[in-house]
Amino acid sequence: MDEVIVIGAGIGGLTLGIALHQAGIPCRIFESAAEPRAVGINLLPHATRELAALGLEDALERVAIRTADTAYFNRFGQLIYQEPLGRAAGHAHAQFSIHRGDLQKLLRDAFIKHAGSDRLVANSRCVDVAQDEHGVTVTFSDGAGGSDRHTVRGGLAIACDGIHSAVRKQFFPNQAEPRYCGINMWRGVTRWKPILSGASMIRAGWLSHGKLIIYPTRAADADGLQLISWVAEIETPTYRKRDWDSKGAMVDFIGAFLDWHFPWLDVPEFLRAADSVLEFPMVDYDPLPRWSFGRVTLLGDAAHPMVPRGSNGTGQAILDARVLTAALRQTPDPVAALAAYEAQRRDITARGVLANRTNPPDAILREVFQRTHDQPFADIDAVISRAELMALSDGYKQFAGFSNEA
Repeated sequence: MDEVIVIGAGIGGLTLGIALHQAGIPCRIFESAAEPRAVGINLLPHATRELAALGLEDALERVAIRTADTAYFNRFGQLIYQEPLGRAAGHAHAQFSIHRGDLQKLLRDAFIKHAGSDRLVANSRCVDVAQDEHGVTVTFSDGAGGSDRHTVRGGLAIACDGIHSAVRKQFFPNQAEPRYCGINMWRGVTRWKPILSGASMIRAGWLSHGKLIIYPTRAADADGLQLISWVAEIETPTYRKRDWDSKGAMVDFIGAFLDWHFPWLDVPEFLRAADSVLEFPMVDYDPLPRWSFGRVTLLGDAAHPMVPRGSNGTGQAILDARVLTAALRQTPDPVAALAAYEAQRRDITARGVLANRTNPPDAILREVFQRTHDQPFADIDAVISRAELMALSDGYKQFAGFSNEA
C-alpha cells in the first residue's frame, strides 16, 4: 500500500501510526508545533487493552498511576458511592491515570522506535487535502500558520487533527458552531500528598454549585507529592473562548469551592497550589453524516468530538485506530477500507456523543443532588439504594464499551 499520511500527532494519530507500522503499512505523521496540554487523562480498560496489544502496557505501568477506585462525594464531603476500577473490578486490563504529556511522549517514543524519526514531521499544519483516483495531495503550512507551504503525496490521508480539524472544515464548510452544553471547566495540576488511596478518582459536588474531579497522574516524588490532575466544572450561561490552551483565572471559579474543607482534603488550598490553570467550555458537535470521502477520512475528535465526560474521548480515538488499521489490512481497496472503518465506528461513536450529553458517569452526583435538594444526608441508603447506584455506574460503562460484558 502507498504511504498513509496521518494529519496530527495527538493520541489518536500516534496510536494509529504505531498500529499501521506494526501492521506493515507505511505512514508518516505530520504535526503542528503545539505542546501537549498540562492536564490529566484517564485510559479506561478498553483503551488500555488496545495499547497493550501494541506492546505499550509495561511502559504505561512505569509512568502512569494504575487507578484503583472511584469515589463519589457531595459538596459537603460525604461519601455517596465507591467502587473498584480496572483490574480490581475484574477487567483483564488496568485503568490508568496519566499526564497528557507523559502519554504523548510514550506514544511518540514508541512510534519513532517502530517507524524512525523521519516518519514524524514537525511544524506542519494541514491547510488543504486534494485527491484523485491514484492518491492524495496534502498541503501543509509551517506550524505557526505562516506563508511557507509544502505538499506531500500519499495513498490515503487520515485526519487526526482534533476538534478544530481543518480537514473536517474542508468537507463540512457550513457546519454549525459546536454545541455548548452550558458548563465551563477549569483544569489544572497540583503537586500534593496522596489523597484517599493515592490511586483514587474522585468526583464531588454538582454543576449548579460546582463539581470537582480529582485524580493522580504521577507517582509520589522524593518529597512524597504526587502530580494530581483536577477539573472544576460550573454551569455558566456563556463562555469566552474555545481554545484548549486558553489560560484560566482562579478568581473565576474558586468561589464555588471556598467552603469545601473536608477531612480528606482542603479543596481551596489544593486548588490554589496549582501549577497552572486552563479554561475550556464543554462543547461537542452533532454527529456527522459521514467521515470518509474517497481516500480521506476522519479519526478521533476530528470525527466525533464529545463532551469531555467519562474519560471516553481518548478511548474512542484509540479504538478508531485499531479498527482503521484492521480495515486497511483486510481490504485491498483502500477506499473500501475507509468505508468499512466508518461503517463499524460511526454509529457507535454517534451514540456515545449523544449519551455523553445526558447520562455521563457523574449522573450519580446529579441523582443524589436532586433527591437531597443539595443538603447533607444522615444516611445515604435512605437517599438512594446501592442497587440504584450500581445501575447508574454500570449503565455508563455499558454504552461506553468498557463494562466487563462489553
